[in-house]
Amino acid sequence: MLDIKYIRENAVKIKEAAKNKNIKLDLDKLLKLDDKRKELQTEIDQLRAKRNELAKAAKGEKPTKEQIKQGKTIKTEIQDLEKKFKKSDDEYAAMMVIVPTITAKDVPIGKDETENVEIFRSQDPPKFDFPIKSHIELGRDLDIIDFDRGVKISGYRGYFLKNEGVSLAMAIMMHALNKLIAKGFKPMIPPTLVREFVLFGSGYFSGQEFNPAKDEIYKIENIEKEADGKVNKENRFLVGTAEPSLLAYYANEVLEEKDLPIKICGYSQCYRSEIGSYGKDTAGLYRVHEFMKIEQVCLAKADIKEADKLHQEMLAISKELHEDLELPYRVLQICTGDMSAGKYKMFDLEAWIPSQKRWGETGSASNFVDWQARRLKVRYKDKQGKVQPVFMLNNTALATPRTIISILENHQQKDGSVLVPKVLRKWMPGEVKVIKRK
Repeated sequence: MLDIKYIRENAVKIKEAAKNKNIKLDLDKLLKLDDKRKELQTEIDQLRAKRNELAKAAKGEKPTKEQIKQGKTIKTEIQDLEKKFKKSDDEYAAMMVIVPTITAKDVPIGKDETENVEIFRSQDPPKFDFPIKSHIELGRDLDIIDFDRGVKISGYRGYFLKNEGVSLAMAIMMHALNKLIAKGFKPMIPPTLVREFVLFGSGYFSGQEFNPAKDEIYKIENIEKEADGKVNKENRFLVGTAEPSLLAYYANEVLEEKDLPIKICGYSQCYRSEIGSYGKDTAGLYRVHEFMKIEQVCLAKADIKEADKLHQEMLAISKELHEDLELPYRVLQICTGDMSAGKYKMFDLEAWIPSQKRWGETGSASNFVDWQARRLKVRYKDKQGKVQPVFMLNNTALATPRTIISILENHQQKDGSVLVPKVLRKWMPGEVKVIKRK
């Protein structure tokens, strides 16, 4: 969400940003609605002042018939204007949430993901001198993934990790977590069951509120009783990443500039309905409803140069993690048409999937500048005493499913075994070097 004054001053650029991000936005209508709201509010305030004057004039005395008549007329006029104001304000609020951030000058202009730009490749995809297996085959042959029973227990896209598959997943998480702690990130295990404002504030709703037809989020329908016995009917949701919880940690707070930047990393279970991915990647671990992930977020002062520097630092950590795991990967700079409304700049990391002969996304690094902070009301006081929104950035460190896919497929051996990346072996029971057939 952007400031309306900023929107007015940058209307041409925002119209261009909306066009480039494929967002349908009638900015002229939004500005007219803002004018209308202000006019109505002024009229309401004037009538309230007039009503107060009448009350003051009749203070201590019985009001005259004329005063009573005027009072009723004013009350009716205020009620009518308040209805008009609410209608305009609701429409205004619905439009404000889709106003996009103006992207960085170096962001590629493109219609969709086909026009993202590769800016780095660690190495060419590996060549094998034997028939390769997919992670699905490897998981079954090595008895480390059970898809059949996963579907039986959980339904579509369900799975069990087992034996060395469990150790491998936890090793991935521990390596990423310890790497981030060493680089100055404060670790957290945040809530995965969150209130509505957390997901709206971080931009995970397509509009003002949850839309089950568009938002890849699970809503919890049950009603809970609080400790005092009162029934809580507030909506709760399962997060698809630790990012919303970590960003909302400081919601409605004012920080001090001296404490910025704040760097946090969080481990969480992640839940995604994949409502918009029907028919895509229906087998295996690539697109699942539940997984583990380490996320990193930064809260910075409103300085674009500092934010860009932090963005590059976060991206560098993700690259380093992929290199630690000896995975072929590349970095894409995301074009305007593949970016959500709030993003200023975005990079994706993709690891090679040999069985599919393609790259698969393993993480994203995004700079939202102040778009999320305005929604969440996370602000800071600068050295001059001015209070303003922080800048917010986020990045995937590592997530289990797609990292496991890439490790299994890229490190598979001719005999059907899989080499465990050296950096993960200390986290494996017995420091297992090779996952073999049972």
